[in-house]
Amino acid sequence: MNILEVDLKEDYSHVVGEAISVLKTGGVIVYPTDTVYAIGCNALDEFAVKRIFSIKEQSSKPLPVLAQNLKWAEELVYFNDKRRELANKFWPGQCMLIMPKKDIIPPIVTTGLSTVALRVMDYPFTNLLLKQYGYPLVITSASMPNQGSTGDINKLIEAFHNHIPRPDLIIDAGVLPQSNPSVIIDCSTDKPKVLRIGPSKPQDMLKLLEL
Repeated sequence: MNILEVDLKEDYSHVVGEAISVLKTGGVIVYPTDTVYAIGCNALDEFAVKRIFSIKEQSSKPLPVLAQNLKWAEELVYFNDKRRELANKFWPGQCMLIMPKKDIIPPIVTTGLSTVALRVMDYPFTNLLLKQYGYPLVITSASMPNQGSTGDINKLIEAFHNHIPRPDLIIDAGVLPQSNPSVIIDCSTDKPKVLRIGPSKPQDMLKLLEL
């Protein structure tokens, strides 16, 4: 398990390069996001996704996917007018939209479900990583079983140090600023449903969903 420290206020292109080298070989990385630390891999690589399930010691919970932009998302899920309008309102940002997936996303990612939780983030590190790598990533909290998600990299390093299997690379950006969890909206049916409220107020979310 390699650990690379990074200062997000400085040039981190070399760290992104190292992460891409790991991802290209089916590797698993822990990386910073705009909420907490995530563990991820190439979302289209079944072998790598299996490793995520093995590391997290769970195989029944579907994995969310991170895309670079709406154009990428259109290659991964099926849009209709309502879903597209929601995507335009909430992306990029702290919001996951659950939509019917296309066959390009392996069934293992969604544990056999026909839908996937997709996110487009506005975060410089992941923006550069996705742009240079060119593939969508699994984005799920790097927490171990029975532990909550965290922005404290020291807790994660300690947890993974005594755990096998481990991620191949941990990108240490220090302790991340406290943040609310992302909003989750299920728009796989005719009427969108808010499954988790994040930084927005419930009444504001309801107004936004009145499309």
